[in-house]
Amino acid sequence: MPDLRRDPITGRWVIISTQRAHRPQDFIREPVRIKGGPCPFCPGNESKTPPEILAYRPEGNEHNGAGWKVRVVPNRYPALEIEGQLDRQAEGIYDRMNGTGAHEVVIESPEHGDTYATMPERRIEDALFAFRDRVTDLRKDTRLKYVLIFKNHGEGAGATLEHAHSQIIALPIVPRQVVEELKGARDYFQLKDRCIYCDIVHQETRSPVRVVLENDNFLVVAPYAPRFPFETWIIPKRHDSAFENSPADYFGGLARAIKTLAAKLDAVLDFPAFNMVIHSAPVHDHPTEHYHWHVEFMPRLTKVAGFEWGTGFYINPTSPEEAAKFLRDAKVKA
Repeated sequence: MPDLRRDPITGRWVIISTQRAHRPQDFIREPVRIKGGPCPFCPGNESKTPPEILAYRPEGNEHNGAGWKVRVVPNRYPALEIEGQLDRQAEGIYDRMNGTGAHEVVIESPEHGDTYATMPERRIEDALFAFRDRVTDLRKDTRLKYVLIFKNHGEGAGATLEHAHSQIIALPIVPRQVVEELKGARDYFQLKDRCIYCDIVHQETRSPVRVVLENDNFLVVAPYAPRFPFETWIIPKRHDSAFENSPADYFGGLARAIKTLAAKLDAVLDFPAFNMVIHSAPVHDHPTEHYHWHVEFMPRLTKVAGFEWGTGFYINPTSPEEAAKFLRDAKVKA
């Protein structure tokens, strides 16, 4: 029988309908295969991107030249632009403002064929430090309220270039989905005087049927009410509301968790396209006791259709307990 489950943070309901399809081989999808370069993100092609905002490279190497480890550039086709004022206006019952913000690309590796599953942990760690440094800089701009860090891996997840990269978009508003998540976490804290994410870490550790892996600083779990098959969260064990405020020594553990999870997804799901999103507090919020930053991975195995659009319910054909077991049991290289 299908199982209705409620997300304890947002209150969103999902339907776990395992009669439809539930094993990894039941999903019809196109594996992500790296075809090879060169491309605008490859070393030697720095002139084909806008001038870099940030780069990690050995001292003395030429700015906007080769020899970098991680490079951050403005998106050539930005969703929002950094110049100008917001100019908020009303048009009768409608509200509008200028598309002011920032849209950046983090080129995570000089190697065209790198993926999170194959690149060295230190390379992922460098990318995480670049995320932190850019958020720290962007939050100085009082026009910007929220900074979203996300990765589209594979054409099926929205990537237009296969070279390993993530994106950063700084927005002049806090997105509604973030507001709902913040409200749910705040309501839980007001009721129980505890952070719900900390409670998830404690409960899932005690009864690890949904645990995929863990290390000293992070727990990787299939959430209790996942919207998508094999949706997986990486939650820090230490409470922090903002990603950029995490201790520097945490990024090594996060890089290890990301690499291992990506390798397990490749092994179980035959190199799926996926989206990765870092959920963090709005950039001008003070550290809070109720919210807890985390990372969400969503393999692109199913399509959102009319029922989901019409109801806000998601139908997930794989239970999180079974998904966690498949991933937990997957053998990957250390």
